[in-house]
Amino acid sequence: MSTDLARPATRPEAGRTVDGPRRHHGVRLASRVASAAAAVVLVVAAVATLLPFLWMLGVAFRTSADLYAHPASIVPTAWSLDGFRAVYDQLPFGRLVLNTFVFAGGATLLLLFFDSLTAYALARLEFRGRNALFVLILATLMVPFQVTIIPVFLTLFHLGWLNTEQGLIVPRATSALGIFMLRQFFMQLPRELDEAARIDGAGAWTIYWRIVLPLSKPALASLFVIQFAALWNDFLWPLVVTSDISKRTLPSALTLFSSQDGVDHAALMAGAAISLSPLAIAFLLAQRFFVQGVAASGIK
Repeated sequence: MSTDLARPATRPEAGRTVDGPRRHHGVRLASRVASAAAAVVLVVAAVATLLPFLWMLGVAFRTSADLYAHPASIVPTAWSLDGFRAVYDQLPFGRLVLNTFVFAGGATLLLLFFDSLTAYALARLEFRGRNALFVLILATLMVPFQVTIIPVFLTLFHLGWLNTEQGLIVPRATSALGIFMLRQFFMQLPRELDEAARIDGAGAWTIYWRIVLPLSKPALASLFVIQFAALWNDFLWPLVVTSDISKRTLPSALTLFSSQDGVDHAALMAGAAISLSPLAIAFLLAQRFFVQGVAASGIK
């Protein structure tokens, strides 16, 4: 009887000692497979993302004869700088770059100021109709900017702001997306900071300028990168507002390489490559703040 009673007690222990390593091995194998699959997906996504840029650079360095070669290849068979020379020779390149910096930088700085003021009022101040106003601002996200071009153009015409820096900058000096991002970030800041500042005699402007803004550098940096990139690449608005080549931005001036006689693809891609280089530098410098700001504002 003693030997019979002992057998059931030893069988589960033996089963556990065998099944335990198997389960751990299965978990490790599944984890390795998942990691390998994720790596493959990331590599494919990276190649798909970089391929248009590599093609752009390949076209920018091609000769005229190599542009229509068959079969086409990403790497040029003969390297040439004719496209970049055409950009510098046929366009007032320095003036266009300065105009683009003034337009994108000036509009972005004004946008940060106005959007942060609006977001601060919606997030930290109590007033009647605050939530309804916020919903109304979010509703404007569903209205593309192209829909409002004609009334804005007519307004600028009556003000005499066509072909001017203020005509380029002022209509783009606010954004519903920026208000939303900053409001979400401001709402996460502790309310005790406002209460302590009010006890010390600080008003709403002092709290906004000396407490809220210094604590919101990641969100402000991420919004700066997003809006600066969007305005730097803006093609339609500068093309509509300006007719003088000396007042245009670099992306809108690249249309001069496309005409009824044909398209200078090498010059067009060279100009696009030059236009994108400041954005890449800005993103690399502000990448840490960009990631922190997007994560903190709750945007997925």
